[in-house]
Amino acid sequence: MIFGRSERGKAPVEPVTLKILVAGGFGVGKTTLVGAVSEIRPLRTEERLSEAGRPLDDTKGVEAKKTTTVAMDFGRITLREDLVLYLFGTPGQDRFWFLWDELATGALGAVVLADTRRLEDCFAAVDYFERRRIPFVVGVNCFDGADRHSPDEVRGALDLDQGVPVVLTDARDREAVKETLIEVVEHAAALRPRTARQPAAR
Repeated sequence: MIFGRSERGKAPVEPVTLKILVAGGFGVGKTTLVGAVSEIRPLRTEERLSEAGRPLDDTKGVEAKKTTTVAMDFGRITLREDLVLYLFGTPGQDRFWFLWDELATGALGAVVLADTRRLEDCFAAVDYFERRRIPFVVGVNCFDGADRHSPDEVRGALDLDQGVPVVLTDARDREAVKETLIEVVEHAAALRPRTARQPAAR
């Protein structure tokens, strides 16, 4: 565990800043997750869904959704005095995937949000991070009224390697999201300890 209590009496240190992506399908809760934990007013690039976009945006299961992210969401959370996370939420629709490579540059790891009602929507994000060897955690967003499935059931459905953490979370709840982000950092630290524990070279 890298989140033990900090030692008292030590002089303040320059915080390490880490970049975390929040990815997943359309309407899975990425904007909500970033907003739930950000200690600054989150940057959002949302536009209202239009009639022209309806053939492209599958709203099945999320019929109440009225807006969509067209570039990214951005927020920041301080996990402890010497560790700050910058959160970048990716757009969920296929036509905005050209932005992913730029957003992924320099990322320590990612959260892939999954909705068990539309589990197939997160396959593209899982495949993206696997191919680029970016550590990721699958966070099952527990929507009201959705069937509950165990992490092992979700792992099997997504055909994930055993080493990929799967956690149950709630994108609306600050503490649940914080625990998910800690899981990402610790998972990435276990795979790439030097990257996770030291600031990037300037």
